[in-house]
Amino acid sequence: MVETTTQAQPYKIDFMGNRRLWVTISAILSLIAVLSLAIRGLNYAIDFTGGTVVEAAFQNPVDLGDLRSRLEGAGYKSPVVQNFGSSKEVLIRLAPQEGVSNLDVKPNVLNAINTGSANPAEVNRIEFVGPQVGDDLAEGAVLALLLATLGILIYVAWRFEWRFALGAILATLHDIVMVVGIFALFGWEFDLSVLAAVLAVMGYSLNDTIVVFDRIRENFRKIRRAETVEVVNISINETLSRTLMTSFLTLLTVVAMAIWGGGVIHNFALALIIGIVVGTYSSIYVASSLAVRLGISRADMLVPEKEGEAEGRP
Repeated sequence: MVETTTQAQPYKIDFMGNRRLWVTISAILSLIAVLSLAIRGLNYAIDFTGGTVVEAAFQNPVDLGDLRSRLEGAGYKSPVVQNFGSSKEVLIRLAPQEGVSNLDVKPNVLNAINTGSANPAEVNRIEFVGPQVGDDLAEGAVLALLLATLGILIYVAWRFEWRFALGAILATLHDIVMVVGIFALFGWEFDLSVLAAVLAVMGYSLNDTIVVFDRIRENFRKIRRAETVEVVNISINETLSRTLMTSFLTLLTVVAMAIWGGGVIHNFALALIIGIVVGTYSSIYVASSLAVRLGISRADMLVPEKEGEAEGRP
């Protein structure tokens, strides 16, 4: 293998110069997120806790606040009421009530929302989610996260090097903890759509990290006379415009979903917004900093010589 003696090019931003500061900040924020999860816990939707989903159609645009008050007056604790499709269609999520059978839910809901109302409604759809189904979904969610993490670890270790794999995994877990921790801190509802967003954030963050790692590996082989930190800085600067442009364009779409997509996908879009911002930051600072901390070097990136190549070299 013929090695080049390309000199290191000057870089615009010294990302690695303050890597200890940024990793410390990330560690503190991650600790706050973990404490939020431990103390406050997640506000699980009925997808996980069980309950009833009611889809109702009104004759005129409905006042969600008044509808929520009517349901609370009927004995339903913390009902989730949101528009579904249009201002006349509403999706209602109700927690289970002790001593109330599934057969009684529909007439009870209709009585609560129609009694004394000038804007009557009809129930188009009603679904029941049992507690056992919620437990199964929660177990499946944890299993999905574990399998995804294991798959990432194996792929990056095979594609690059184990130090890069460990750095990518820790950075990805950092992103997940931040997204879930923020949902716990503010008490936002955590449902299956948010779980899907968390898995999407894993893939998004890993994609950005792989692009940076690929450039680091390439530069380790091209730039011979440079320290590890210098090569990493050059690589991040070279991929920075691509990383920021991808994140910006993706954010435009997701923000539009959050604003105009309606209540059904609002939390999904919100989780993606947090994940994209945190994932972009972790791809630049956290993943590469961890790889440097773990001792990645130029020798780890060199392609092993085949037998006979050294003998035939002049």
